[in-house]
Amino acid sequence: MAGNQKAENQKADNQKADKRQYGKITAEILQELISIAGAAHVSADEEKLEAYSHDETSAEYHHLPEAVVTPTTTAQVAEIVRLANRERIPVTPRGAGSGLSGGSIPIFGGIALSLEKMDRIIEIDYENMTATVEAGVITNEINAASAERGLFYAGYPMSLETCCLGGNIAENAGGGKAIKYGVTGRYILGLELVTPTGEIVELGGKLYKDVTGYDLKQLIVGSEGTLGIVTRATVKLIGLPKAKADLLVLFQSPEDAIAVVPIIMTQGILPTSIEFMDRLSVQTSCRYLNESLPYEQAGAMLLIEVDGSHGDQVEADAIAIGELCAGHGALEVYIAEDRNMMERIWNVRRNIAEAFIVYSPVQSLEDIVVPIAAIPKIIPELERISAAYGMKIPCYGHAGDGNLHATLVKDPEMSMGEWFAVEKAALRELYAVTGRLGGKISGEHGIGIKRREFFLDLVDPVELELMRGIKQAWDPNGIMNPGKIF
Repeated sequence: MAGNQKAENQKADNQKADKRQYGKITAEILQELISIAGAAHVSADEEKLEAYSHDETSAEYHHLPEAVVTPTTTAQVAEIVRLANRERIPVTPRGAGSGLSGGSIPIFGGIALSLEKMDRIIEIDYENMTATVEAGVITNEINAASAERGLFYAGYPMSLETCCLGGNIAENAGGGKAIKYGVTGRYILGLELVTPTGEIVELGGKLYKDVTGYDLKQLIVGSEGTLGIVTRATVKLIGLPKAKADLLVLFQSPEDAIAVVPIIMTQGILPTSIEFMDRLSVQTSCRYLNESLPYEQAGAMLLIEVDGSHGDQVEADAIAIGELCAGHGALEVYIAEDRNMMERIWNVRRNIAEAFIVYSPVQSLEDIVVPIAAIPKIIPELERISAAYGMKIPCYGHAGDGNLHATLVKDPEMSMGEWFAVEKAALRELYAVTGRLGGKISGEHGIGIKRREFFLDLVDPVELELMRGIKQAWDPNGIMNPGKIF
């Protein structure tokens, strides 16, 4: 059944590809690619192609490209795209391949264009508090380079040690600190972009304010590589906080924990993070890490961080939040006293997804987002869907901004045929509930191919046509990351 389902998906993709009449990479075109990027940066070897056939989504979405190209300059990227546009060959931009939506999977074959070799930090401009870097830079390297002068890049996601900035821009990635510092888009001041027709354009610069025409760089942020390839970016840096404190707060139930979040947010203290973990998530991660946290009596936890310039104020804010939680049903409030304990607590949160992969490698990691006031209403719905479809749905994520990772996990005893049926039905219910609560189906992972069908069912038709109009205007031949979003 699993093989049949994958074959059906493949057939549908091939029919779309045929309809669009995409070109194939011939020996002559492969030689042209080699002449542009160099033989060391072009491969059509199937063993090498396999590494570029997938991201972190499940195997049903995997698809081999016809060639992989790893250019080292923007001029090379532009020339490759011009060639692809001329020959109607699909181009799939790629960074670290750490995405969770299938956004960098070359489902129509063609060229997987990886920016992994374009990984230079070009400039740290302390006077203007900016960093200019190539798109293949690992996000955490920006912080490593700027920390010596007391600055940091605050728009990073939780996978900052593995993901590339270009991919962060493509997905408008967020993370645990987004409640206070915001997501990637807040920090993008300038972009160097190769358009789908192979032109190079500079958008923005080092300006903090700019309303000179349409803000096209923000249109690129979150466009999932469908409107062009970002080769370089200028990001805003801010002052590195001098003090921080972490609280681990235990609650009797997920509903109790989630209900406190809107209360915290309306008390005049802005936490850096409010991360939610249900009991199943904490248990599974602790076992995976061989860690011991006081979770046995708790049905859910909140991991809350506050930071700032003055230790006394940070301590006072942490105490105030702890007292607020204690007054609203918290079983226990623990304040991490040292850096080692802080890291232990955060490590449990960071490893939840990995821990569930060990339990069952087949799962659907979602990132629904709802208004803050609607957060308490989503938990009973998750419990209902879990019971109805016989699957575990651990829930954890960025509760402070309403972005929750409700993960559908296949029972190891369930056949793949059963899983494909219940997964789709459960997702449809989950997304419908999220929509009724005023939410959206993705807060940070994107639509890609994984959520495309559901997105097309749920999006306003007028909004969809506006998006399609932009795509057609920018990419008339449809070669840039085709099959994603639409």
